[in-house]
Amino acid sequence: MKTTNESPHLAALLLFATGILAGFFALATAVKAQETGSERLFQQRCGSCHSLQIGQNGIGPHLAGVIGRAAGSIEGARYSDAMRDSGIVWDNRSLDTFLAAPHEVVPGTRMTVTVPDDTQRAAIIDYLENQ
Repeated sequence: MKTTNESPHLAALLLFATGILAGFFALATAVKAQETGSERLFQQRCGSCHSLQIGQNGIGPHLAGVIGRAAGSIEGARYSDAMRDSGIVWDNRSLDTFLAAPHEVVPGTRMTVTVPDDTQRAAIIDYLENQ
């Protein structure tokens, strides 16, 4: 009876490939959970007033493409004069500062919600960047 050493090598290769695939699935699941958590946080903290759909302003303006946009510049949104005249161009830093204390950054803004937690602000801003 002839024996070969191929079986142990094949088994090791299959085990290795299975481990790689499991790793990819775990990573994809973790990324999806993080996205879902950020999305949920956005909906909880921002979604009652803001949409992510262009042209669908709510109580506040839509936030689609907010990064790089001048504050108070969405046609049809109901901005305060203070926001329209603020001169802010939204980026990570300006959003972070504004979400932490809107009335300190733009006295007279209509924004009533604050996000005092650094981690939550970062997650919301990251979510907005990736929309």
